[in-house]
Amino acid sequence: MSASEEGNARAAGYAPHPYIGGRGAALRALAAWRMRWPGAPRVIALTGNPGSGRSRLITGFLMMCDPDYRKQLPLDDMDPATVPPDLPAPAVPSPGGRTAAQVLWLLADHFELSAVRSEDIFTELAGREEPVTIVVPDVDQAGPVRAANEPARLIRDVLQPLAATETVQLLADVPRELAAELTAALPDGQAQIIDLDAPEWADPKGLALHAETALGAPELPYTADPSARRALAAAMAERAAGDRLTLQLAVQSLLMQPEGFDPADTSLLPGSVGEALDLHARRLGADPQVLRLMLAPLAFAEGEGLPVQLIAPLASALAGRDMSQDFADGMLLAAPFVQPVETSSDDEEAEEEPDGGVPGAGSAARPDDGAARALLRLVHPALAAEIRSGLPDVRDAQTKIAMTLLEAVPQQDWSQADPYIRDHLAAHTLEAGLLPQLLTDPGLFAHADPVTLRAAIEAVPVEQLGAPARTYLRTAPLLTRSQASATMRAALLESAFVEDGLAPYAQALHARGFALPWRTLWSVPLAGVRAVTIASLSPDGEGASTADAAEGDGSPASGSTTAPRAVAALLVPEGTPGSRTVPGGPDGGEGQSGGVALLLHDLHAPQYLDADPARTVQPSGEERAAAPFALSRGADYLRVWTRASREVVAALLSDSPITGADLSSDGVLVVATERGVTARQILAPVPAAPTVPAQRTGTTDADAPHGLEGDHS
Repeated sequence: MSASEEGNARAAGYAPHPYIGGRGAALRALAAWRMRWPGAPRVIALTGNPGSGRSRLITGFLMMCDPDYRKQLPLDDMDPATVPPDLPAPAVPSPGGRTAAQVLWLLADHFELSAVRSEDIFTELAGREEPVTIVVPDVDQAGPVRAANEPARLIRDVLQPLAATETVQLLADVPRELAAELTAALPDGQAQIIDLDAPEWADPKGLALHAETALGAPELPYTADPSARRALAAAMAERAAGDRLTLQLAVQSLLMQPEGFDPADTSLLPGSVGEALDLHARRLGADPQVLRLMLAPLAFAEGEGLPVQLIAPLASALAGRDMSQDFADGMLLAAPFVQPVETSSDDEEAEEEPDGGVPGAGSAARPDDGAARALLRLVHPALAAEIRSGLPDVRDAQTKIAMTLLEAVPQQDWSQADPYIRDHLAAHTLEAGLLPQLLTDPGLFAHADPVTLRAAIEAVPVEQLGAPARTYLRTAPLLTRSQASATMRAALLESAFVEDGLAPYAQALHARGFALPWRTLWSVPLAGVRAVTIASLSPDGEGASTADAAEGDGSPASGSTTAPRAVAALLVPEGTPGSRTVPGGPDGGEGQSGGVALLLHDLHAPQYLDADPARTVQPSGEERAAAPFALSRGADYLRVWTRASREVVAALLSDSPITGADLSSDGVLVVATERGVTARQILAPVPAAPTVPAQRTGTTDADAPHGLEGDHS
């Protein structure tokens, strides 16, 4: 769109877009992309400086792409070349606060794909007969942790493969440093970079119109006259040099505090975001540095915003002095640069459904659960970047913030911590270079948002992580996939710590006030287990081991016993160390070579047993039917429930397929996966035997109530 064509469009009397107020050239390019006009690119990277108005342009364009919202716009009065055709709305996965993987699976859900792996998503999209249209706004806001550089990962892992898929029509709002990376591999003519700060896309007249409209809301002395207001708007737009954020801050400063402003004095008009801050402070008779310190905690805020009660303590920590009075006296000083965010802590923990109705699965009570939380954030990320750039040492600032947040946790009890501290302390310590030192408290592992904590830990080189952090990292995909509550996360981590030989960390979780559904007794990294049966070992003949179970060295032992011993009989490939071949037993089965053998393990202690498999006695069908607990399972999950009340008392998700499981009459659950075998003692009280005979007979595991993730059997 040339300058002369833009002038012709204005001369024709077309109405501007009511939300954007200009950007005709860019809107024409986007409309041509949407209608797949001959010669239009298939991929557009929309970029510009922070504050250039990329998000506003995308939002206004999407208004015209939504069939319902189009009805509310004066499309007949607008330049037809800027109006996209009336087509189904494009897919718009929002990256704000999300990881690259989450954005990709949002797309999979939107298009109802059957993919089970990330790469399958691109394959399915490539196989579509009709092209799909995808708009990805605000790539710079991707990721739950700012310092983890998720925007670059989103470009590399999601947007580049989408751009390379011929059936995908892609529009992405990306930072300037990533725009060329998105389009570099595409053939000529398939991609275009629209830089809103470049002369051919800039819209100074639209910026002035935007300022004039904004200044017309209140009846101020210097805006009541239309000609004076128009002249002031033009001067402000010229001084802002195309930066819409600078103009927005200047307008808000005047509207909130009009005193002390002379429209004839152009030195009071800011030319940058930093000048907007400093000029506002000086006009109100304040020190600009005080304003910057007041806003500094918000400049480092993660997530949706910072709780109001934390702002003054954090500002005081950064300033090295008490700033309480500055906040008491300076609300008008900070007002143009902040905005409130209302959220409810109900949204932060899904306490019921993810855990299948397991008693105690909800997280420990928090003082503000269910209450609305007042958060504040800066009006734009570029304002945060400006404030951070003015600090002498960002790492030192993050260290002070992290220490102040840590001190605000009551008795270091994470169940009582403010949700912001619980979920985002790791992000602050990451940028401070202190995250590995934080990753030693299993209570934090259980209470923190697993998506945020995982993103922070993954940004640390693995060689810098301690053993507990590595256990968390391998368990994190299961925690994020299950969307489990804090108590269920604690239960899954408790087992993971035992599996990795970190029993003290597992024990610590039992001491943190969680009502865990089980206590993990032992775990062995035994691959190839094909089935599990809980049995008893007869005392006749060859004795079983009586070696000290606490040794737990896993080596077979022999001895003598005088009473039956509960064991877990593991069906393993023939030749497994310590196993004994089953006479006349089945072969390896389809797809498996070799015969099978039995390996015996003590049910309650971490010890293999060297005994004749012929001495094992399995419970009868009547004994199993009389047991207080029952078991049902799917490919990667299982549930334990009471036969009397049919109440689910434990639900387990596995990060690898379950190959065998059994449950003893006293509630010991033994589960084999592709990685190993783990025994858990169910902690729910053993139900009393019913006094009235059950009216229903023949209950089987298939009759179990559906809980966690429904019935996958």
